[in-house]
Amino acid sequence: MTTTVNGLAELKAKAGQDLGHSGWMEVPQDRINAFADATDDHQWIHVDTERAAAGPFGGTIAHGYLTLSLVIPLWSDLLEVTGVGMGVNYGLNRVRFPAPVPAGAKIRLSASLTEVTDVPGGGVQALVDFTVECDRGGKPVCVAQAVYRYYP
Repeated sequence: MTTTVNGLAELKAKAGQDLGHSGWMEVPQDRINAFADATDDHQWIHVDTERAAAGPFGGTIAHGYLTLSLVIPLWSDLLEVTGVGMGVNYGLNRVRFPAPVPAGAKIRLSASLTEVTDVPGGGVQALVDFTVECDRGGKPVCVAQAVYRYYP
């Protein structure tokens, strides 16, 4: 369920809150192949289904950076910020990929709005702790702290 906040004051009031889970998103082989083409990363563990079947993961896996990039649409399931002039992805403080995402698996995002602080220019900076989990269980497939800035 999407949380909607209107303006910077409402966003600041949500600091420290858990935003729940997104819906599930499948990561099919064709998406992995398209990411490999876009990034020129054609390592066999991602794109060679025959070789990967005999490899350490028992099949192809998504690129870590593909998993990270899918945080963007999953994040929009969790928080909508209205009443601002602009929001930007300011960066990441840390990212880890504790487990792989097998081709065909589904992932979802859980997030917590850790901190919201004022920044120069009348905006705010939001720190968001993300955890991406896989429907195949086990460890998270991505943990990250993202930094967003919102301006009036």
